[in-house]
Amino acid sequence: MKTALRPALGARAAIVLDAATGHTVWALDAHRRLPIASTTKIMTAHLVLQRRPLGALVRISWTVPRVPLIREGLRVGERVPTWKLLYGMLLYSGNDDALALAIATSGSRPAFVKLMNREAARLRLLDTRFTTPSGVIDDGNYSTAFDLAALTRVAMRDPRFREIVRTRIKRVGWSPPTRSKVYVNKNRLLTLYPSAIGVKTGWTTRAGRCLVGAATRRGRTLIAVVLHSDRPYNDAARLLNLGFRTLD
Repeated sequence: MKTALRPALGARAAIVLDAATGHTVWALDAHRRLPIASTTKIMTAHLVLQRRPLGALVRISWTVPRVPLIREGLRVGERVPTWKLLYGMLLYSGNDDALALAIATSGSRPAFVKLMNREAARLRLLDTRFTTPSGVIDDGNYSTAFDLAALTRVAMRDPRFREIVRTRIKRVGWSPPTRSKVYVNKNRLLTLYPSAIGVKTGWTTRAGRCLVGAATRRGRTLIAVVLHSDRPYNDAARLLNLGFRTLD
């Protein structure tokens, strides 16, 4: 194993680790608590996949279309399969998708947030606290580069999660009058980094640009996290390159 050199990054906190072993290859302020924006949805997806069949229908409650932007435009009363909402949440990053899934899973938004924090404690994410299933509100919702990488390592063990987050474009049928939707993955790492396989973007004014990325090369998978970066894709690519060079 080679010695890792410090890459030039624009992020306030960052980490790259080996997904198989959990070994940290390189880190920058990896335990610094920061707002994490829509990378919160990794936990939401992880819990939904544990508790709901992909084909189970979700009835959209009256509170869902009122969630702050970004929304894909779910309508009150429509019944949508869980898998479609997962694609909407993880590719398009719909906050209405996240809320609909949270309510369907736990009965209410507060109950789901409690579930998120119980799971964070179970996984020993010691510097993580959730107040929202979507990350749209930063107040009290935070994690660290280390905790997000550890959470993603767990989530990526589920082949259904891996399949969704590596998808670039998903076309789905929909009930009238919509009839069909096209979800385009906002994670540009999938096109910018040849061996990328996910995972999730995030942005709010307070959190800045956040990115959890993953890539597989020669049978080895690395997870890279950058928080509050002015160039998240460059940062993630540099971390992944460093990781693959170091572990070769």
